[in-house]
Amino acid sequence: MQSKHLRFGKGFRPAFTVRKVQAAEMVLAPGACEGGPDNAHRGTDQWLFVVSGTGLAIVDGARRRLRAGSLLVIERGERHEIRNTGRTPLRTLNVYAPPAYDAEGEPLPAGRPPRASRKG
Repeated sequence: MQSKHLRFGKGFRPAFTVRKVQAAEMVLAPGACEGGPDNAHRGTDQWLFVVSGTGLAIVDGARRRLRAGSLLVIERGERHEIRNTGRTPLRTLNVYAPPAYDAEGEPLPAGRPPRASRKG
């Protein structure tokens, strides 16, 4: 079993990886965005759950409003951008299957597992 208390500080941080699934926390300041028209995960699906705040997801041109409790699935290869449209930080929990980032938050090549998992 692995366990970790997520702080949802600033930016993007992988929490830990277990076999073929990875969890990460992301915090976007008001007005900030992550991703863009050319951003896509070639080899992984991303499940994004909004913990708090409001925002906008643009996935392959389709727009979806985000708010606390929203769950969005971005399938592998879909171009996407996440924007904070509110006045408070947008805090999300992201699950990647298979893992998309190494322990420092750098993207992994498609189909490559991270070297070591982080235990909390």
